[in-house]
Amino acid sequence: MSLIRSFPPVADASARILILGSMPGKKSLAEKQYYANPQNAFWKLMGYFFGAGPELPYEERKQLLKKSGIALWDVMASCQREGSLDSAIAPDFTPNNFPTFFAKHSNITRVFFNGTKAEHSFHKHVLPILTAQPLEYKRLPSTSPAHAALNYAQKLTAWHAITRLQNI
Repeated sequence: MSLIRSFPPVADASARILILGSMPGKKSLAEKQYYANPQNAFWKLMGYFFGAGPELPYEERKQLLKKSGIALWDVMASCQREGSLDSAIAPDFTPNNFPTFFAKHSNITRVFFNGTKAEHSFHKHVLPILTAQPLEYKRLPSTSPAHAALNYAQKLTAWHAITRLQNI
């Protein structure tokens, strides 16, 4: 297994919502872009909700997310994994520095998890060390093409939660 490292967060001080993945896949790591696999529905969903669709240059998509109050990051700073599947991630990993991140992004009140692995990893390794900020959490279905249990329309319906600023 090889050690892989995540990217810095896509965020600015005005962020109100944080979307967390687990760890970028092989294609994303190679291209140094979140959700670079064209079969991943993430940017298609962001296009639908915020105009940050896959047809735009990556830097422009990131700016549109920031402008919409959305921050993007991963639970894991580094891990051991072969391939791209979350199921191949070794149990021991290094989480990102969330206490510092939330201190710098104090407007964030809602955290959405892009799939089960991100949610479980956060709750097990990060939540016990967070003290300052009351946050609301919600798991959304993974946008990964490996999560074929739901089609795009079903994922779109579930991901609508990120646009609802009240009562998630």
